[in-house]
Amino acid sequence: MTKLEQIKKIYFIGIGGIGMSALARYFMFRGARVSGYDRTETPLTKALVVEGIPVHYTADMEALPKDVDVVVYTPAIPASQEELVYYREHGYEVVKRSDVLQWITESSFNICVGGTHGKTTISTMVAHLLRHSEFGCNAFLGGISANYQTNFWSSEKNTAVIEADEYDRSFLKLVPDIAVITAMDPDHLDIYGTPEEVENAFIQFAGKIKPGGCLISKYGLSRGEELKAPSHITYSFDNNNADVYVTSLRVEEGAYIYNIKARGWQLENIKLLMGGLHNVENSIAAITVAKQLGISDDKIKAAVAAFRGVKRRFEYYLPEMHQTAPVLIDDYAHHPEELKALITGVRSLYGSQKCTVVFQPHLFSRTKDLAREFAESLDLADEVILLPIYPARELPVEGVTSNLIAGYMQRADKKLLAKEEMLTYLAEHKPGLVVMAGAGDIDALVLPVKQVLMQTAVE
Repeated sequence: MTKLEQIKKIYFIGIGGIGMSALARYFMFRGARVSGYDRTETPLTKALVVEGIPVHYTADMEALPKDVDVVVYTPAIPASQEELVYYREHGYEVVKRSDVLQWITESSFNICVGGTHGKTTISTMVAHLLRHSEFGCNAFLGGISANYQTNFWSSEKNTAVIEADEYDRSFLKLVPDIAVITAMDPDHLDIYGTPEEVENAFIQFAGKIKPGGCLISKYGLSRGEELKAPSHITYSFDNNNADVYVTSLRVEEGAYIYNIKARGWQLENIKLLMGGLHNVENSIAAITVAKQLGISDDKIKAAVAAFRGVKRRFEYYLPEMHQTAPVLIDDYAHHPEELKALITGVRSLYGSQKCTVVFQPHLFSRTKDLAREFAESLDLADEVILLPIYPARELPVEGVTSNLIAGYMQRADKKLLAKEEMLTYLAEHKPGLVVMAGAGDIDALVLPVKQVLMQTAVE
């Protein structure tokens, strides 16, 4: 009996996390009794409850299930959390999310998508390609698929598509058959210390690929020549030195139409309805995975045309049907390179139209480490509203506020506003194109902003 077959009752501390909830759904699918704790109720925890997974929001030692086989926690949970302490002190098997993913992947064919940005979109694209084409897969995603309204699905095919998270070096527990590396930019320096250590971790990740496996990486990565794999394919949006790249791109009725040229194959008239040139590049990686699996060209093109993206990845909230203005786009971008790709993608669709970006920095440490880079990316917009930093797991750092980013900005009109002040400002100034970005709780402001913009549009 395998480790997974032994698990009949499982408890998750931090069950509302995007990666944790995918695992909770996986064990529910397998028939295990699943329950968990999180700090706050969210749409995702509400969905889990509807699916039959009990979730509570206050640490309660009396209410804790005592007859569980395994307790899973996320690194975002502090070591002093009462439930975590209880289970550890009472001899339960307590493991990280990455340990469970390791168990799952020990006996399957694994497609693992890693990178400091782009991995959620590409892993969701890959999983969608495999599902839509009827190739089949078990999907463990770091975002909610807009096509299927979930971050997990399963099939009888013993193939797993996994978003490989570099935080806490979790992805080094995976053993890919096919690995994708999108970027190795500095991030999570509170864990790694230096940019070089981030790169070292990705080099190690490439080294985990099984014999006969394949690495698909973005062309031109720093230290990309050190990525060693049994087979290595590079991709790029437009650099013809890469093994796979785009040609003949055009925009038609809000969709990108393009060809892909590769060494030994090409694919013509691909249609992608997801905004952002960076998502065209993301599709190259996903399509290359599908070609490696032998999926037919017709099925690949049909799947890409049917792809509706990922929640909070270039997600449109406005315009709605029969509307022409204003435009509201929500995106999870929380790294300078992600912001740069997001704003550039908006420009590719809307040209010189005035672009207002509402950005909520995520983590004091990331803001401190990358303030200059954030400023350079945000300067690509016309107007920037900076909200206070979302702390997540961190305590405040003296001298580190959103003003640190504003101080380095040179071009865009910038404002530091609280959430309510931001809503008032948008109502008064009636911008026609608003982009909201960040990985904190800014998503809770999207509907209020939508209401403000719709109201100003009819006045």
